[in-house]
Amino acid sequence: MISSQTNAHQTNVDQSRPATLLLVDDHPLLRKGLIQLVDMDDSLQVVAETDNGRDALTLALKHDPDLILLDLNMQGMDGLETLKAMREAQISARIIILTVSDNNEDVVCAITYGADGYLLKDMEPEDILKKIKQAAVGKMVISEKVTHILAGAIRKGDNQRSNMLARLTSRERDILKQIAKGLSNKLIARELNISDGTVKVHVKHILKKLELRSRVEAAVWMVNQAVSNQGSSNQNSSNQNSSSQNTASQSAVGQSTINQSTINQSTLAKKHD
Repeated sequence: MISSQTNAHQTNVDQSRPATLLLVDDHPLLRKGLIQLVDMDDSLQVVAETDNGRDALTLALKHDPDLILLDLNMQGMDGLETLKAMREAQISARIIILTVSDNNEDVVCAITYGADGYLLKDMEPEDILKKIKQAAVGKMVISEKVTHILAGAIRKGDNQRSNMLARLTSRERDILKQIAKGLSNKLIARELNISDGTVKVHVKHILKKLELRSRVEAAVWMVNQAVSNQGSSNQNSSNQNSSSQNTASQSAVGQSTINQSTINQSTLAKKHD
């Protein structure tokens, strides 16, 4: 089933117009609920909806939406097949998976196939709307539970990647930090005052050097590294504080011994007197 509302064939998100959305889900009630939710915000507009992957591919090519919300579990061409087909067709829209599945394999496959985010349907409606708005302006959106799953899936090569991090150029490190903030190539280019094409080339080099499959994996890995480093820093600080306390304690004991020795010497001197 296809429902098309307007034709908004534009590639980049223009702040003067609503961000356009394509909804792909085989549950009519959910699509209706999402449309009502999106209608509450003037910065968003649903331009088309469908209940299957094949029609979704056709609609994405026709409307060139800014954002596609894609379910995984659909009859016929499922969400992962649809996602892969869209990327192979060079569809530039940001594609966000919106599903009930928190299966590790689904998460990793979706990110590998080029999803720009992964949200679970058990989120509160206002949280879903917030994430949609963030995705529409180029930010990465991932449910917290999914972040942990993805972080675990890419943790195996952490030690090797940590060493590879030193091989990145200063510009590549700057861009990696921006990716970790969830920014799109366009927003990174604006932030660093360089072209979109330059950012794209750097991102490609970063992924190759770190042996990661997508910018989302790079973002999750980088955030995970920051958390790990913070934990190590806190542990070192705790150890230093503990060491300082031990030194102070030992100094106090030593001073007490010195004082006691002085007292004994004084007492002995008085006896001799």
